[in-house]
Amino acid sequence: MQEKRIELLCADGVRLAGDWWLPPSGVGAAIVVINAATGVLARYYHHYARFLARQGFAVLTYDYRGIGQSRPADLRRVAYTWREWGEQDFDAALRHALDHDETGRLLVVGHSIGGFLPGYASATGRIAGLLSVGGQFGYWGDYQLRMRVPLAIKWHLAMPAITAVLGYFPGKRLGWLEDLPKGVALGWGLQQGRAEQGLPPEKITRMRTGFAAFTAPILAVAMSDDAIATPKAINRATGYYSAAPITKVLLSPGDLGFDTVGHFNLFHARHEHGFWKSSLDWLREGRNPWPQRIYF
Repeated sequence: MQEKRIELLCADGVRLAGDWWLPPSGVGAAIVVINAATGVLARYYHHYARFLARQGFAVLTYDYRGIGQSRPADLRRVAYTWREWGEQDFDAALRHALDHDETGRLLVVGHSIGGFLPGYASATGRIAGLLSVGGQFGYWGDYQLRMRVPLAIKWHLAMPAITAVLGYFPGKRLGWLEDLPKGVALGWGLQQGRAEQGLPPEKITRMRTGFAAFTAPILAVAMSDDAIATPKAINRATGYYSAAPITKVLLSPGDLGFDTVGHFNLFHARHEHGFWKSSLDWLREGRNPWPQRIYF
């Protein structure tokens, strides 16, 4: 397996740090672009990227603008948004992957907001499939009922208030997530269940048209103990992909051999012989590994 550090150039001139993970035999079964969750470093997904490379996939990981290796010197000077992560950052990663594709098949694995971002990219019509793991955009009304109040206080009261004072969100100092640019923190904290909130009509139309252009199959995975990416939250997010064939599965931790999983743990190395191995069915053949767990 080969590992190679790269730089991505976005259409607006912003440069991002990324990594290629190439299979030992070259070329590969397909290219996989991994989209991270909000405030999670790309390196968290490197274990999964190495696993996929050992299985014959070429894998691209990258940090969004404002995060990790793509963070500017002063986060207070930028106001990057989720929409820019999709329209600019993911689009740059997608185009870079397509430029280096020798397989003819490009797939996306998106975690949390990373499962929603593909609809923003102008080249989204060239994606062959999306594995969305807890893919949603953080509306407090969709959180698990018993956790709704504490999560709403944390992410939708404390986060925007702290961000308004400091000009960015110091998630790392608080031990919550990585630091976030102001636009991402306020966009998450203040939105009310509509990803297009605050956009003028012409941009709403463009956004809806972009998501409708995504016609590849989607496998959307939810965990029963995930307080954030509940089935309701995933239904809300996948509803934007109006032209895509979507299969939604709801897994329990017991299905994967664990007592708890939650929102972030599926990309931990402990899942290599369970969830990761099962995900190969979808990535290789487009086959749902959990047909008995489909929900609507």
